[in-house]
Amino acid sequence: MRRLRDPDGGCPWDLKQTLTSLIPYTIEEAYEVAAALTEGDMAAIKDELGDLLFQVVFYTQLTAEQGRFSFDEVAQQTADKLIRRHPHVFGETSAESDAEIKAQWEAIKQQERAERGQQDSVFNGIPDNLPAILMAQKLQKRAATVGFDWHEIIPVLAKIKEEIAEVEEELAAQPQDLSALEDEIGDVLFAVVNLARHAQVNPEHALRRTNVKFKQRFQAIEARLAKQGKTAAELSLEELEAQWQAVKRDALA
Repeated sequence: MRRLRDPDGGCPWDLKQTLTSLIPYTIEEAYEVAAALTEGDMAAIKDELGDLLFQVVFYTQLTAEQGRFSFDEVAQQTADKLIRRHPHVFGETSAESDAEIKAQWEAIKQQERAERGQQDSVFNGIPDNLPAILMAQKLQKRAATVGFDWHEIIPVLAKIKEEIAEVEEELAAQPQDLSALEDEIGDVLFAVVNLARHAQVNPEHALRRTNVKFKQRFQAIEARLAKQGKTAAELSLEELEAQWQAVKRDALA
């Protein structure tokens, strides 16, 4: 990386990069890691993890050039943080259950935020620009640490039904208020993320799997139609639905 950034004979593209210009590439690499993990392709996982690691190397080369911190310092700080947040492993405290470990973890993080002089809020440290599903998860988890959470899943399901009813009301309203409708649909999505959290299902992973399934099934429809010299655009909705059900049956057979 130092060679790539060397003004004397380095790579012109690498030399032009800044901490902010790399952000889109980092996000892209993280998604490519997620895609490889979802597919279970070990060769691709190895390759994509290397690409993501390269992003960290690139950032720390830039910060080292600025005299701020190095790759080694980042690694050391991470190691120190892991030790500090696992006193039941590296210290003398005990935590047996997942709930105890999570409570201990959040208490330590809250103490760290207080030491940094941050306002005392359970939401401190949650970036505003996180992907919406991930941010919803984090907000819900943090609120749960102070008791703002249901203890059973039935009320969570009831909340989803309540929010869907409010969407239906907005859809029926005349004239329709698109801003209000967006708010209500957002509430439904937030409630569904909460359901996933209570069911111990990762909503991002669940939706990613559904996306893959939808894509594969629709491509199977396209392949079936291609054999008949047809395209999906030529069929009615009812005919496409019949094809969809046929593909589902084939997948279950």
